[in-house]
Amino acid sequence: MNIKACIRSLRLRTLPLSMAGIVAGLAISLSYGSLDTAVVITLITTTALLQILTNLSNELGDTLKGTDTAERQGIRYSLQDGEISIPQMKGLIATAALLCCISGLAMIHFSFGTLFATEPLLLIVLGAAAIWAAMRYTLGKNPYGYNAKGDISVFIFFGLVSVAGSAYVCTHSFSPLWLLPAAAIGCWSVAVLNVNNIRDMKSDAATRVTIAMKLGVRRARIYQTLLICIGWLLLLTYSLLNVRPMAWVLCFMLTIPLFVIHLKGVWTREDKALDPMLPLLVMASFATALIMLVGAWAGLEL
Repeated sequence: MNIKACIRSLRLRTLPLSMAGIVAGLAISLSYGSLDTAVVITLITTTALLQILTNLSNELGDTLKGTDTAERQGIRYSLQDGEISIPQMKGLIATAALLCCISGLAMIHFSFGTLFATEPLLLIVLGAAAIWAAMRYTLGKNPYGYNAKGDISVFIFFGLVSVAGSAYVCTHSFSPLWLLPAAAIGCWSVAVLNVNNIRDMKSDAATRVTIAMKLGVRRARIYQTLLICIGWLLLLTYSLLNVRPMAWVLCFMLTIPLFVIHLKGVWTREDKALDPMLPLLVMASFATALIMLVGAWAGLEL
């Protein structure tokens, strides 16, 4: 098997997006006390593996359904170039799914000390749902990513579950206010998917339906702007309700220019020229979450 081709299919540039929710969740958790190292390590590992499982499954699903063609505007991947066979990709997906299960169970055990109690069992069910969602985005007879339902799944798992779920695993508690930063990260995660769909709108038209296709280019750009702005409104509302306002507002302003540059690119670029806007938004989201974590670690009250 071509190792370089396998690494390319992992799409490692997407990992900071899934990490943004975890980092935000850890920032929330720090206000409840110190973090358990084993829980944090397995939490990060499980999240990274779920992202990789999603990426591999998406590549296989898009290849089988004829979506990844020469006309596709994004980065070319290994199946598309014939560097990995379909059986090999299925083996990689099975391995990633198994590792997700092992890492997830270890995370729950380190957090609760058992797998056989109400909370651990509920988290196991949630983890199974996350694995199902990762694989069924483009795989199966009726993948939801081909029926304009991907935005909902991304919002739930990359936002609500990632932020509030990781904070719960670390603290064994929950506050409704956590849903504000969770929804903010969810909006930005959906925005990453949306700009990807705007870029691929022409090549996707023959095989799938996305929210961007339903909206059209102009309204999809408006949708993108709303996702970014609503995310910021939610995060700043959370900050004003929970921390020393001026300290957090000034810190968050450090990443606002990245979001502005991203939106300018979305409104002025088309097709393949949009591709750099994806990693820019991913890194802007991660950087904002990292500021939350640094501020919490420095002793600012969340």
